[in-house]
Amino acid sequence: MSIFYWILLSTFIVATLSLVGIALIFLQGKHFNSLVLTLVALSAGAMLGNVAFHIFPETFEMVEEGRVGMFTVMLLFVSAFVVSFLFERVFVLRHCHSSSHHGDVAQTHECKHHIKPYAQLALLSDGIHNFIDGLVLAASFVVSPALGLTTTFAIALHEVPQELGDYAVLVHGGYKKKRALILNYLSASTVIIGGVVGYFLTTSIDMAVPLLLPFAAGGFLYIAAADLLPELKHEEKLHHTIIHCGVFLLGIAIMAVTSLAE
Repeated sequence: MSIFYWILLSTFIVATLSLVGIALIFLQGKHFNSLVLTLVALSAGAMLGNVAFHIFPETFEMVEEGRVGMFTVMLLFVSAFVVSFLFERVFVLRHCHSSSHHGDVAQTHECKHHIKPYAQLALLSDGIHNFIDGLVLAASFVVSPALGLTTTFAIALHEVPQELGDYAVLVHGGYKKKRALILNYLSASTVIIGGVVGYFLTTSIDMAVPLLLPFAAGGFLYIAAADLLPELKHEEKLHHTIIHCGVFLLGIAIMAVTSLAE
């Protein structure tokens, strides 16, 4: 099998992992809501762990190799954080402005039931992250099929909990279950685009990856710290809080362990 077809197969498998949310789509009511918050905690931990144990080490390695400057990395990281904040505020203002003339009660009702901005942010950041995964997969297979396969395994290993968490974030953010599943798959499918682009533009990967990685890191960190973790602070039951904290730490631990396999 040619390298190109190996890349297509591997990226398709990684994208398909986003459909693990099907396992949750038939749950209803109290059980689903409880599980969603648990997965939100998992996603927050996975996002934070992904930044700390996957994205930052790869970025700093590129800095050491002279492929990108530290100032550029920090500028892109901070820019992504700021852009994420501004992006979120624009969505909030746009969604709530239309009901402002009805008074505070109506405005609160309208904003409460609309799609939450962090859901769109999650889709955007996840799309960038998966596109980068595609570039990395393509580069790995170009080096050697063995490296490509091991890289695919490492990415797939941490995609399962992350995609479950992303699906939960979309549902918690206001999307209906089936729509969240479709959008999560479309966002994950950028890994296929990244794989194809990476194959045909291998000489450009050194330019693209060092710039996209810190930007994706800033977006993920903003979502985890500013949006997902605050959602968990509303839980009042002690045993649920303990579970959420444990699952949050589990998400970080999974990313740490999978980084050792890369």
